Amino acid sequence: MIKKGDYVKVDYILEVDGKVIDTSIEDVAKENNIYYPEREYEPLTFVVGNGDLIEGFEEAVLGMNVGEEKEVVIPPEKGYGFRDERLIQEIPKEMFADADFEPQEGMQILASGIPAKIIKVTDDTVTLDFNHELAGKELKFKIKVLDVQPSE
Repeated sequence: MIKKGDYVKVDYILEVDGKVIDTSIEDVAKENNIYYPEREYEPLTFVVGNGDLIEGFEEAVLGMNVGEEKEVVIPPEKGYGFRDERLIQEIPKEMFADADFEPQEGMQILASGIPAKIIKVTDDTVTLDFNHELAGKELKFKIKVLDVQPSE
């Protein structure tokens, strides 16, 4: 039975709004048209309780056993949090003058090393959204435990 400190290996499928958006399983990625050839599809490995994953996912595997499968819905507060309007910022378009691209709506960029999505472009300004793309979303995970190495 999985407890904090255990090293675990799981396969997962993540659905948001009824659509599969991520998985560790190559065939599932192909079936749902989210397959990326450059990605390695392999089980997720982590130490439970280290805080490397979202809180709700780590809580979901607690108490599970090897071979067990579970479906869990993780609310925003235990996932990627709620959307925060303070993380939407309008900046002068001239700040992109030296960039090697023309800012366009929908584009994902790194702004001072922080991921952001361009949500609006005008003649003078670019509006950036620094919220995580899954902020405010319920996350439905299907989890299968493949291996557990108990902590000492």
